[in-house]
Amino acid sequence: MSASLTRDHIVASARGWIGTPYRHQASLRGVGCDCLGLVRGVWRELIGPEPETPGPYGADWAEASGLERLAEAGARHFTPLSAFDFAAGDVLLFRWREGLPAKHAAIATSPTSMVHAHDGACVCEVQIGSQWLQRIAFAFRFPGLAD
Repeated sequence: MSASLTRDHIVASARGWIGTPYRHQASLRGVGCDCLGLVRGVWRELIGPEPETPGPYGADWAEASGLERLAEAGARHFTPLSAFDFAAGDVLLFRWREGLPAKHAAIATSPTSMVHAHDGACVCEVQIGSQWLQRIAFAFRFPGLAD
């Protein structure tokens, strides 16, 4: 793990994935990824080998179990934050509806924007508008962040 990891490095890496097609369970920049694959790929680019592999998962994996598996994995490998105490370079997890587990991930590029992958589109950078803000469930900081 690099002691010189900065928010600028994380944001630049995430933006390097923009245009990557959506592919469920994939994590290859320029080839395909899903939202988790984006976070996994940025981890590999900046930190090194992934600490664990997610194993196969379906599009409804979180809803079927009712468990916060994504958030639990985040807490094992990232530094947990208050859900709204995030900054550029932090990982955000979203839940689609109250009572459902968080199952969407993004990387904040500023307090008002993020890079994410979603079904039917390429990785893109979007504004974190009210529809996104009301769905933020968890936030995490990359380990070893220098600033």
